[in-house]
Parts: sequence; C-alpha cells; structure tokens
Amino acid sequence: MVRTQVAIVGAGPAGLTLSHLLHLEGIESIIVEARGQDYIESRVRAGVLEQTTVDLMVQSGLGERLLREGLVHHGVWLNFGGQRRRIDFDDLTGGRAITVYAQHEVVKDLIKARLDSGGQILFEAEDVTVEEFQSEAPRLRFRKGGAEQEISCDFIGGCDGFHGICRPSIPEGVLAVYDRTYPFAWLGILAEAAPSSEELVYSYHDRGFALFSMRSPGVTRLYLQCDPEEDLERWPDERIWAELLTRHSTGDGWAPRQGPIVQKGLTGMRSFVVEPMQCGRLFLAGDAAHIVPPTGAKGLNLAVADVAVLARALAAFYQSGRRDLLKRYSETCLRRVWKVQRFSWWMTAMLHRFQTDNAFDRRRQLAELDYVTSSRAAQTTLAENYVGLPLD
Repeated sequence: MVRTQVAIVGAGPAGLTLSHLLHLEGIESIIVEARGQDYIESRVRAGVLEQTTVDLMVQSGLGERLLREGLVHHGVWLNFGGQRRRIDFDDLTGGRAITVYAQHEVVKDLIKARLDSGGQILFEAEDVTVEEFQSEAPRLRFRKGGAEQEISCDFIGGCDGFHGICRPSIPEGVLAVYDRTYPFAWLGILAEAAPSSEELVYSYHDRGFALFSMRSPGVTRLYLQCDPEEDLERWPDERIWAELLTRHSTGDGWAPRQGPIVQKGLTGMRSFVVEPMQCGRLFLAGDAAHIVPPTGAKGLNLAVADVAVLARALAAFYQSGRRDLLKRYSETCLRRVWKVQRFSWWMTAMLHRFQTDNAFDRRRQLAELDYVTSSRAAQTTLAENYVGLPLD
C-alpha cells in the first residue's frame, strides 16, 4: 500500500491543477488516470481561458508558454441582422480579457510541471474504485500493469469528469441532481485557415447559431447549430462552408476564411449540477460535479475555480487544522457554479433557435441582442461574466 495526503482521480485540467496547487503548498498528492499520457495530451477540447484562469496560471508558475503563445482577445462580436456589434472587454472591465489557448496545451504544461517537480501521475490505471471516503481513512484501489494497487490518503479529489467513477460512488440519496438537455448540438470543425477576425464572432441567424473562433494563427475553429442526432456523413465540406458563410453573413463584408477541414465532430449541449459537491472526504470538482453548454466558454475555467477553492481549503487544514473551509467547499463553489450556469444558459438561449420558437420568440431574441449591444450596463454584465468572476 502507498500513502499520500491527497489522492486525485483524473488527470484532466481539474486534477492536474489541484495537484500542482497542492505541491506549491507543500502537500503531497498522487494522480490516478485511466487513459495514457499521449491520449490526455492530444485530446482536443475548448480553449478559451478567462482572465481569472490566466492570472492563476501565471501566479502559480504555469504562464511561460501561455503568455508567449496564447492569443489575447479584448472583446467579442455579436452578429445579428447582418451587422456585427463589438463588446469591448477592455473598456467595460478595466483591462480584463480572455486568452485563446487550447485545453490540451494547458494539460501539457500541467503534466510537465508535475513531472518536473517529482509529482506522481499514474497513467493507464484500470478498475479504479474509491472507498471508505466517509471515514477518516479513504483509499483508492486500482490495477496497473496487471498488478492490484492501493493508495491510502486523507482526502480524495474526484476530478474524473462527467463519466468518471467518483460521483456514482457516492451513496444514493446524498446528491441532488439538476439537469437540462438542450434540443440541439454543435457541429464543430478545425480548418487550416488563418483566422479572419482577431476575436470570436457569435452569429444569430434564422437558420441557427454559428460561432467563429480560432486555435492558433493558422487554424480556425468554427461551429454550427445542428440536430443532436445529426449524421456527419450528410455534411461534406462544401455544405459546411456554405452554411457557415450564410449564417455569418454581414453587411460589412466580413466572412470566415476557408481552408481544408482537418477535423469534424458533434458537441452535445447540456446543463448539469449536483449538490453537494462533497461527501465525507471525497470532493468533486470540474465536470464530475457540473457541465455547462459551451456557449459561454466556461467548462475548463469552472474546473480551475473549483480546485483553487479546494486547494486553499486543504492548505488551511494542513497548516492549522482548520476544517471550516473544507466544510464550506460545496457552498463556496456552488455560488460560482450557479452564476456560471445562469450566464451559459442566457448566452445559449439568446443566440440559438429552438424548434418550439414562434415569430414572437424570434423578435424577442432580436430585441434582446439589440438591447445587449446598445446598453453599456448590459454590455458590462456580459463582459464581466465572460472574462471571469473573481475567485471567492
């Protein structure tokens, strides 16, 4: 049996960030991950970082490559009625911004930091179970290389995502589940084309929502609202570009640059929260506890915020024996979680076409977009939420 202070399940952004922050506080941890390192480092996910996330990464020594390669955006565009209107984050939030930096690049930086400092990440662990977490002696069991292994610990970080084993391990009746599945999905592509805008463009159109984004100076990321059961075989490259150009049409002549499509995929749209985010000495963080629709670009950022709260609470426990911050972990995190859920739902509802919409609903959405882009107060609300609320 191996002994550590905090055992962490999952080597995604939540688990890796938690382990890194604990290391900075002198707290030992071991990460157990079902996938291999190559898979984790190449898994493509969203890549918009809030100012709050960027600040935390820089302050914790993870900012060198981020500051060098990340694309800083000081605003976004809302496109409707054939006209783009810009939301100026810099002016509305006192200089705060977002940074486009792919999630798998964040993961690479975190893995390197952990391994360089002697941290333990056990990749390709099979049949992981969390046990005795309602006692003062939790443990993890798993198989690696065909051998049964066990880790005893003081606390467990459940950072293994929506489909992980930690949340289902909590006894029935402990968690309340809040869930909403949206009646549409995003068809997303990566294209080898230089971005035609330095900032994201959100487009509302009668044919459905579209988003223009980017991953690097040479790669564009674009999305189309579609049916959640859509067959990608029905979307050849020519149809995708035609639909993107239609939905992103503007009176000023702007349009996405076209290029070879190197990746296609469907992203489901869901809102999900469990309460509480802890049971005994098992603490859920990131997608293990909540899912947001991608419209507000909040998934990774919310995971980082969770583990920042948890790391601070664990540091207080080991430094002075304080338990109050650990007891309030769920309460503290959920205040932010529900604000982020509200914002992500609002962005999604404002910009997407619902099958049940009638003419009234469409006019109402256009009126809301007009108000948001013409009222400084409304723009400030959007900007404050988009660049990231302060950590509690």
